[in-house]
Amino acid sequence: TFGPTFRAEASKTRRHLTEFWMMEPEMAWMHQDESLDLQERFLSYVVGQVLEHCEYELSILGRDLDKLRPAAEGNYTRLSYDDAVKMLQEAGKDFKWGDDFGAPDEAFLSEQFDRPFFIVNYPVAIKPFYMKKNPENPLTYLCADVEAPEGYGEIMGGSEREADYDTLKAQIEEAGLNLDDYSWYLDLRKYGSVPHSGFGMGFERVIAWICKLDHVREAVPFPRMINRMQP
Repeated sequence: TFGPTFRAEASKTRRHLTEFWMMEPEMAWMHQDESLDLQERFLSYVVGQVLEHCEYELSILGRDLDKLRPAAEGNYTRLSYDDAVKMLQEAGKDFKWGDDFGAPDEAFLSEQFDRPFFIVNYPVAIKPFYMKKNPENPLTYLCADVEAPEGYGEIMGGSEREADYDTLKAQIEEAGLNLDDYSWYLDLRKYGSVPHSGFGMGFERVIAWICKLDHVREAVPFPRMINRMQP
């Protein structure tokens, strides 16, 4: 799907809008590693096409094309959450295992790479219940975020989904949620499901990174923000 998404939280950063556009593929019979491969091919293709067809427009914006070329080549690093935590701690950041990355943390990490990279296998406690647990470490999910370089942070996020009815039901309960509120969602597994993965790409964030914009609101004609509901 591709359409508008609405954020019900008071996030006031250069990377957040109250309404933003998102592309969300869901892929049947696809596991986490295959999903990461697809995300890498997709993003590198997009950047490659922009470089091929929009060089003049990017030059008007003063964009350094050499900063974008590595993204079109692929070969994105897959950095574990554990290793990302170590990088932050070694840099003197006040961050411990189990914390979620804030905008400054993502910006620091993304400045260490010359192209997009994945952060994989986040702790269960900081991600939604519908993800499949990592069989090698049940305290983490088989999930990943794609971080853009140059300090732009997360632009895509996804996971392998939990396809088993009983396991998904248990994870809803573990998350402290009301099962009745998710009966329709459980029915998707109850009456047959297959292994599948999916991800979402924030359209404005990708544009902001490719065009090197100062604020994500510059990537949309009529931005909605926490203090501006009517564009």
